[in-house]
Amino acid sequence: MQEKELHSSCAKCEKRVCYPVIKNNAEPDMREAPPFCPMKLKAQEIKKAASTYKEDAAVREFARLASLQEAECYEQTSQGLRTRNTRVEEIIQFAHKMNYSRLGVVFCIGLKNEARILDKMLEIHGFEVVSVCCKAGAVAKESLGIKPEQKIHGPENYESMCNPIAQAEIINSEKVDLAILLGLCVGHDSLFIKYCQVPITVLAAKDRVLGHNPLAALYLSSGYYSRLMHKPER
Repeated sequence: MQEKELHSSCAKCEKRVCYPVIKNNAEPDMREAPPFCPMKLKAQEIKKAASTYKEDAAVREFARLASLQEAECYEQTSQGLRTRNTRVEEIIQFAHKMNYSRLGVVFCIGLKNEARILDKMLEIHGFEVVSVCCKAGAVAKESLGIKPEQKIHGPENYESMCNPIAQAEIINSEKVDLAILLGLCVGHDSLFIKYCQVPITVLAAKDRVLGHNPLAALYLSSGYYSRLMHKPER
């Protein structure tokens, strides 16, 4: 029987050699790493990444400030380590660290109220805000080959397609420093990320059922969402 080719499988790892509890002058013990560890399988790729941090000063500074931002989200207390910053606070703080002044909010029309709040919040914290809704362009879904009976609001109604490429082109033209994704649909977010030419961060991933908290399905996978742990019937 042909052996199955190994590939990086960090999700299956229980050793965590990449995040060891050791002193500064010690080194991780690679003997503990499982065969599928990318530190064993993809050493050249990791070396290439290290070269990028070393040789590109802008990338290195971006990564340094991101690591600093990560650390500032925790605080040591008499009760132990605690978290303290929400995601939106992190974005504001990191944007200030990077000396960004112009931020782009790219949102789903279903989160227009949240976008309005975010827009105001970012302006209060000193940023100029460019915002672009997913329906920008008002292009009919039929242009994609969607049939009338496949539309959300019925075949007799006009329905604008989500237009993530237009969102990306508008954001690119507006010369924003950072784009903030707010609830784009699965697939539409992928197209935006593909065509956007500025750094991107995600404030919220859309989950219509779980109040835009998609991880709840994982947390409830042994209970209410146990169906996700079973192969669907064909």
